[in-house]
Amino acid sequence: MASAAQYPDLNGKSVYVTGGATGIGAAIVSALAGQGARVHFIDIDAEAAEKHAETLNADTDGNITFEICDARDSGALQKSIRNFSSSSKLDALVNNVADDTRHDFAEVTPESWRSCLAVNLDSAFFAAQAAAKELRHGGVIINMSSINALFGPTGMPGYVSAKAGLLGLTKALANELGKHNIRVNAVLPGWVATDRQLALWLTPEAEAEWEKLTALSGRITPDDIANCVLFLVSDASRMITGQQFIIDAGRT
Repeated sequence: MASAAQYPDLNGKSVYVTGGATGIGAAIVSALAGQGARVHFIDIDAEAAEKHAETLNADTDGNITFEICDARDSGALQKSIRNFSSSSKLDALVNNVADDTRHDFAEVTPESWRSCLAVNLDSAFFAAQAAAKELRHGGVIINMSSINALFGPTGMPGYVSAKAGLLGLTKALANELGKHNIRVNAVLPGWVATDRQLALWLTPEAEAEWEKLTALSGRITPDDIANCVLFLVSDASRMITGQQFIIDAGRT
């Protein structure tokens, strides 16, 4: 689905996206590419990343680049951000990478807990730390949270805690970095119909139950989330910071 809006100021901007090979991240990369932005994304799925970049570059003259990087490795993540910024002045960071694998409360170990937070929360902080040094001219940081941070569903305590942590981090960074004209906002998707969700959890029965709780009928798609990200990266939202944007068809 193409974006319903065009943001001329996004043309030529440089944006770094974590977890950009599949799902919501892939839609964000595609949407930014469609606006003429230069995008560098990281992922651990080499095959999906290469395919996505190749497809987009067929229409963007090579504006889309990627590298294989585990966001849990803060040193490698920060180095990647610095390298991208050195070749193209960084304008925005989208902290999208996540792992929502279900996990039983009673079976969580210290190691699994730390691994969950490392990808879902720590990566956002350390990416923002590196990006802030490159955004002294001003810019944007977007943290992808979830409505799960508000509802606290069972079967994913680490994920829920991390996504809630991103809301606090968004507020803290908005106040910390506002003096440098860096805007920081959070996006909270509802149940988005990604390939992963459809394969593992969003069954017809579960989808029917979900729609009983929403004000609007119909699936939330990755493009719906990407369209909000475009607005927040663009100058159209120049006086918006420290805010939470919920996209859940009226579930909350």
